[in-house]
Amino acid sequence: MGPLCFCVNDQSELCEVPLATYESPLWPSTARGARVSELCGGIRCTLIDERMTRSLLLEAPDAGQALRMVSEVKADLPSLQPLVAETSRFAKVLDLHAQFVGNLVYLRFAFATGDASGHNMSTKAAERIMRHILERYPAMKEVSVSGNYCTDKKCSAVNGILGRGKYVVTEALIPEKIVRRYLKSSAAKIAELNVRKNLIGTLLAGGTRSANAHVANILLAFYLASGQDAANIVEGSQSITHAEDRDGDLYFSLTLPNLIVGTVGNGKGLDFVEENLTRLGCREDRPSGENASRLAIICAAAAWCGELSLMAALTHPGELMQAHQKWERT
Repeated sequence: MGPLCFCVNDQSELCEVPLATYESPLWPSTARGARVSELCGGIRCTLIDERMTRSLLLEAPDAGQALRMVSEVKADLPSLQPLVAETSRFAKVLDLHAQFVGNLVYLRFAFATGDASGHNMSTKAAERIMRHILERYPAMKEVSVSGNYCTDKKCSAVNGILGRGKYVVTEALIPEKIVRRYLKSSAAKIAELNVRKNLIGTLLAGGTRSANAHVANILLAFYLASGQDAANIVEGSQSITHAEDRDGDLYFSLTLPNLIVGTVGNGKGLDFVEENLTRLGCREDRPSGENASRLAIICAAAAWCGELSLMAALTHPGELMQAHQKWERT
């Protein structure tokens, strides 16, 4: 796709984004959004938070003993860091949340994982913490190193609420004349469609912390091109599109609380992945975690471009199908 323009800390930058997809219309559609991003001064990108999670599942003799164990572990959370450091020099324990079901206790640990997406790093750290808990509390029994409260590659509310991966907000104010000329639409039409389609439609469908048109399309294309674990689009696509008509100008934003990407780890050594990560500026000598954060921001900006273009297209009856017939049958 063509270069998109994104801004971080008031610094704008142009970046060409690789996409790998069989859905041919994604390229011209996302490129249109990228063109708009450049014309309106760039997509403002804000990294809200970043963490990877793993939830231990333990069995206690009763709920009372489970609660006492959790209270004591929470009160002394910093003491777990030396244990975590035994498993990786990059992993850092950040937080702990717990849920109880009878005598079962679910411990959701959050970790900082540097430039890695952090699945294995978090699992390894969680296993070390589990051994510590079992030694300190002999009445506890191990059930599983993953209790689904993580939540990994499944739709859930907890990821959007507590975070899993990179939490990125993208936004831009698009002048009315650009909306008319390049999107062939209006702020009022796009904002109204967003409420009726993405918000009300998703509500009727029973969607879980998700209100968007097709974020999964762009995430999959970006993940495949940059060597990511593509199954993470399940939680990654639980994103929220927001649009406002501001006196004819269009405020358009996309919030992605569960972007799971990394610049090191399995799949990153492939030749085409190395080339793409280098072109994206994610092979620079930066402090640990900053290359992965940059990758998440670019991914979120690309998703913004695709979401904007499709929403504009859907304000024109017939345009969506015409685009598919044109680009998939030529």
